[in-house]
Amino acid sequence: MFDKILIANRGEIALRVIRACREMGILSVAVHSTADADAMHVRMADEAICIGPASSTDSYLSMPAIISACEVTGAQAIHPGYGFLSENAPFVQALEDHDLIFIGPSAEHIRMMGDKITAKETAKALGIPVVPGSEGGVPDLESAHKIAADMGYPVIIKATAGGGGRGMKVAQTAADLEASYRGARSEAKAVFGNDEVYIEKYLQRPRHIEIQVFGDGQGNAVHLGERDCSLQRRHQKVFEEAPGPSITPEMRAEIGAICANAMAKMGYRGAGTVEFLFEDGEFYFIEMNTRLQVEHPITEAIYGVDLVREQIRVASGLPLSFTQDDLELNGHAIEVRICAEKLPNFAPCPGMVNTFHAPGGLGVRMDSALYGGYKIPPYYDSLIGKLIVHGRDRDEALSRLRRALGELIIDGIDTTVPLFFMLLDDPDVQSGDYNIHWLEKFLAEKLP
Repeated sequence: MFDKILIANRGEIALRVIRACREMGILSVAVHSTADADAMHVRMADEAICIGPASSTDSYLSMPAIISACEVTGAQAIHPGYGFLSENAPFVQALEDHDLIFIGPSAEHIRMMGDKITAKETAKALGIPVVPGSEGGVPDLESAHKIAADMGYPVIIKATAGGGGRGMKVAQTAADLEASYRGARSEAKAVFGNDEVYIEKYLQRPRHIEIQVFGDGQGNAVHLGERDCSLQRRHQKVFEEAPGPSITPEMRAEIGAICANAMAKMGYRGAGTVEFLFEDGEFYFIEMNTRLQVEHPITEAIYGVDLVREQIRVASGLPLSFTQDDLELNGHAIEVRICAEKLPNFAPCPGMVNTFHAPGGLGVRMDSALYGGYKIPPYYDSLIGKLIVHGRDRDEALSRLRRALGELIIDGIDTTVPLFFMLLDDPDVQSGDYNIHWLEKFLAEKLP
């Protein structure tokens, strides 16, 4: 087991990893930019080291700075959290070249799943159901017209190197295709430096269902059920729950086994999430995230497993500490992502937090790096906290969420908390009857 781990991240996820290290008796090293000198993860870690100026490019995304920090502090392994370098294959390779351990999958698997076309081909070969679409990249508009006509409209054009909803355009008819195709390629080039795109059938009312998988790199792999992440704004998740309201135990067992078996065949190591669109009882693979997800706490809540602890264990060479038969789903959990944003336009709202009070009580967890007197810097993602609740069933979880939101105090800045009270009042959310397009329509009506 490691003696010291460096966390190549910031905010609440850095705190999450520090806590797991402390419980395991492992020393933690926090890295930080000059803008984060007073951040909570810097205060809580056993050691802290500045790796650059405020810009993430020159700090949290600087591979030389992070590797140097390991050499200076004597850290043997790096936990990347999510975002930043968590799915960067060259970074993983660089760590291997410096005899450092990456707490996550291999560079090969990150590379394989980071390219959407390769990921889809791999998933298909492993028996995972996929969305009908082009066999590979679509090189020109003429090819796009032929593929779309054969498949039938509507279609969606996606960047092969895409993520986070960028480089995606929908064409409802043949007349829309040229603008959508060129728009997707242009955005993909600007955001990812790669303008290759592919085409898939566009599902009309799907839900976004993701399966949590975990492997030890030794041929053992399990699934920990699903999360429903359908409530999204601009392809960014807002409200997540587990288990999914629309998924039966039989569906869970079938798709879970398919994903776990695929990970075992790959020899996958660490946490991963296989993401699907789900419509009319069918699952369609869209991508795999080769890292810990923002919403991992709701899976931890219903299965009673510490996923970060398990990441550290398998990265050190230990086998999985549990089998599929050991995992038993218990109750229902919901997470809401609280951002420093001002409604109705969701404009970022950094600034001084005068007072912060986290809710508590049975079944309530608040993952946040806030504290009274902390000044949220304007340089990073606006996510400032995740409120997670767990109940015996969905109704209890919803009631607990309302109560916990009422206890939460974040004074001095605007946040997205009012949005969640609005969602809890809506009959569709109360019944679980929503899809990936639902929230955009809701916001258009409620926050014009």
